[in-house]
Amino acid sequence: MIIKEMNNSLRPYEKTKERGVSSLSDEELMAVILRNGTRGEGAVELAQDLLSKASRWGNLIGLSHMTYEDLIQIRGIGKVKALQIIALVEFAKRFSTQTRKDKVIFDKPESVAAYYMESVRHLETEQVKLIMLDNKCSLISDLDISKGTVNSSIISTREIFIEALRRKAVYIMLLHNHPSGDPTPSRKDFEITDLVKDASLLVNIPLLDHIVIGDNKYFSFREHEKG
Repeated sequence: MIIKEMNNSLRPYEKTKERGVSSLSDEELMAVILRNGTRGEGAVELAQDLLSKASRWGNLIGLSHMTYEDLIQIRGIGKVKALQIIALVEFAKRFSTQTRKDKVIFDKPESVAAYYMESVRHLETEQVKLIMLDNKCSLISDLDISKGTVNSSIISTREIFIEALRRKAVYIMLLHNHPSGDPTPSRKDFEITDLVKDASLLVNIPLLDHIVIGDNKYFSFREHEKG
């Protein structure tokens, strides 16, 4: 059954025209994206099945945890639909980041954490970002410099400053996630921060902060030192 075969009162398209897109449920919005279901199961039912399986990670948020392999295991979702869903999730992350970009003051830990929160808090392995700033603490660029296991990552101090010098950064920050959701830094996090901070003074590109992202929580080494 495809959407156009549904009763008018149940069609997400018709409902959108009459009441606006905000009137659609999560399942109906997903049904619009999926367009059609499979034999014996309509688009809305397929959407319900998909979101039900994603709910083990928190319903809509769970979609960001589902891999291509997870998606194609769902009856009615083939290769094309799986890629569409993955692209949709990535687009949502980029949109969320872009809408905050111009409002971020990169010398305030809470603003930096909020800017990156949605893009990294659902990752299942640790990733380290190098954030490069100009003399007004505006973002020049950011770069993933390390991807690790579920609880560790390896970063190269040499690589950090090669990239910072290449992009003419005046200041740098480090940011990484804790897949556990707890942003409390490990002993190794402290060691790496001290190592990079010492090196930053030698090359005259100060390390402003190292922020650890958890699940809607963060830890700032800068705030910790002040406290």
